[in-house]
Amino acid sequence: MLNENELQKINTAQEQWEQGSVRKTLERSPERKERFANISDISVKRLYGPSDVADLDYLRDLGFPGEYPYIRGIYPTMHRGRLWTMRMFAGFGSAEESNARYRFLLEQGQTGLSVAFDMPTLYGLDTDDSQAAGEFGKCGVAVSSLADMEILFDQIPVDDITTSMTINGPAAVIWAMYIVMAERKGVPMAKLGGTIQNDILKEYHAQKEFLYPPQPSMRLVIDTFEFGAQRLPRWNTVSISGYHIREAGATAVQELAFTLADGFAYVEAALARGLEIDSFAPRLSFFFNAHNDFFEEIAKYRAARRIWARLMREKYGAKNPESWKLRFHTQTAGCTLTAEQPENNVARVTLQALAAVLGGTQSLHTNSMDEALALPSELAVRVALRTQQIIAHESGVVNSCDPLGGSYYIEAMTDQMEKAAYKYFQEIEARGGVVGCINNGYIQKEIADAAARYQCEIDVGERILVGVNEFKSEEPVQIPLLRMDPEGERRHLARLERVRRERDNKAVEQRLEGLRMAAQSAANVMPSIIEAVRVYATLGEICQVFREVFGEYREAPVI
Repeated sequence: MLNENELQKINTAQEQWEQGSVRKTLERSPERKERFANISDISVKRLYGPSDVADLDYLRDLGFPGEYPYIRGIYPTMHRGRLWTMRMFAGFGSAEESNARYRFLLEQGQTGLSVAFDMPTLYGLDTDDSQAAGEFGKCGVAVSSLADMEILFDQIPVDDITTSMTINGPAAVIWAMYIVMAERKGVPMAKLGGTIQNDILKEYHAQKEFLYPPQPSMRLVIDTFEFGAQRLPRWNTVSISGYHIREAGATAVQELAFTLADGFAYVEAALARGLEIDSFAPRLSFFFNAHNDFFEEIAKYRAARRIWARLMREKYGAKNPESWKLRFHTQTAGCTLTAEQPENNVARVTLQALAAVLGGTQSLHTNSMDEALALPSELAVRVALRTQQIIAHESGVVNSCDPLGGSYYIEAMTDQMEKAAYKYFQEIEARGGVVGCINNGYIQKEIADAAARYQCEIDVGERILVGVNEFKSEEPVQIPLLRMDPEGERRHLARLERVRRERDNKAVEQRLEGLRMAAQSAANVMPSIIEAVRVYATLGEICQVFREVFGEYREAPVI
């Protein structure tokens, strides 16, 4: 950006500053003894200047918002034109309880829904399955059949809002239930907007809610790509998730690298199916974590956009600029929330949310202060939503597109994170690609090692967690906690029993057999899943067909 003579003058002046002002200050008052590094263990210099971005070409590497390589944002006016979607993740207990929470959030100004499902649902089990005992509604809402989905979205205008559903192994089935529910409201599938997470690769890396082996699981994901491209033009059929990779203990660099590697693996699988890249790539979306290191997180989002744009255009040959744009949702880091002094979590979430906004997110969930103790109460979730609204309407950070763009520190950190991500891409490729690394445990071990290092730093006091290993208090927790309806499970089980009794069970058997035949062939299974859902085949019954055809996955331990 500067010529060699100008850089030399600045470097000479900086050396004089270090030998003069800095040296005198250090003699009087030394810097703290801690090692200055971010969570990815990248050293942070005392000062950044033009020499740290000497190779930066403004038009090539930065450009303008809404233009390639999109490092400064995917829209020309960014949040001046449209604020991010405020999409609070919610769901607990029965469909009735979660429906009430959704209507409460919409009344409070939320602009999109994001559905959390309970553990049996995430594993493709009906609530009355013996393996589901004791897990009803604890980490999300229970959905066993179309009847639950119909109650979950009762009195909610699914044609006016977008809905995100965090579901992976059974994603195609839950999506089919949503499609049929909307159909019965008179809303055709072509008008539906939203996202299914549907990111099975990260389940093997991090979250472990896989059902089937990697290859048939990938087949189901690509079936949804194909069906969505043909029938649901406003729907994102995957949300490639770094969030759960980060929650498992990955660093920011690992989250960046492993998430994008998964994204490219989906692209390659879809191309192998014969899909045209520009037919599906514009509907790919991403889901990132917003952790504690403010500038590291912003650099991560910016690097992700530039990597995705360049490789989609230059490696995969996408012609449509919409295929080059990395769109992402952000959630503040649940793993940073503390049960100790939970009010402190409001400050943590505020800084994390601000990083996501300055990093150019398209939608955002802010965690509630009480989530290390219980599912969020209405008070806590309202404070979390108000945090976003204050950032949007009071802070002024939305007035300029990419206000930190051009910062020597931000640009240098973005470049370093990008280079580190490419090193991981090369390592993954050398080890057999993403699926190969699932089988040999490489990615899982990298995440586990990073998690162990981070925890060790906390345990020995090298990393301070306010209220946990420093600035502790013995005062009891005073905030109100959510109490679920004890009758919710009974109502849900009664509804499930009634569905099985009143439906046309002969039609269910026929539709499940049709699904089995589709799964055994090379056909796209989405139409068969939708037909089974229409006659009220349950989630567990449909997933059992896939278990019998594809088998179940058992992870080999990695040491």
